[in-house]
Amino acid sequence: MTSIRPSRDPDLPRIAAIYAHHVLHGTGTFETEPPSQADMAARRADVLAKGLPYLVAEEGGKVLGFAYCQWFKPRPAYRFSAEDSIYLHPEAAGKGLGKLLLAELARQAEAAGIRKLIAVIGDSANTGSVGVHRAAGFTQVGTFKSCGWKFGKWLDIVLMEKVLGEGDTTPPEPQPA
Repeated sequence: MTSIRPSRDPDLPRIAAIYAHHVLHGTGTFETEPPSQADMAARRADVLAKGLPYLVAEEGGKVLGFAYCQWFKPRPAYRFSAEDSIYLHPEAAGKGLGKLLLAELARQAEAAGIRKLIAVIGDSANTGSVGVHRAAGFTQVGTFKSCGWKFGKWLDIVLMEKVLGEGDTTPPEPQPA
């Protein structure tokens, strides 16, 4: 049985390995060199320090994927809009784990005060990621054509969004300074 839970420090080697696979073999991320486990730990610590979720999908004691959200941009005014990231071990693709992770991530992001979840999907041919976001209620708001160069070709990014909770119909609480 698959469980979705908050990530823990001992998950970092598996998280780093899953992400490294996507960096080296996929177009969902535009990084070209896999970050170290220490880099991944620092990134995770930054997410958690902002009170945002960083989750893993686990089955039989093995981490099969991870998801987190981070402020869309680093400036404080963006703290109610977050960009989601989801990565699965290749063995886990197509089994519904992405949907489970994204649903729980959206739930926890809303509980943390996020009003809009944004997907910046590498490669417009990344039908798996576009599909899992669409199934989770995201709508496509645009495509940046040929803005990334990886594996000897130009790649687009697809922008999708999902309103969480009250969205922009009410001010956030507490009122920002």
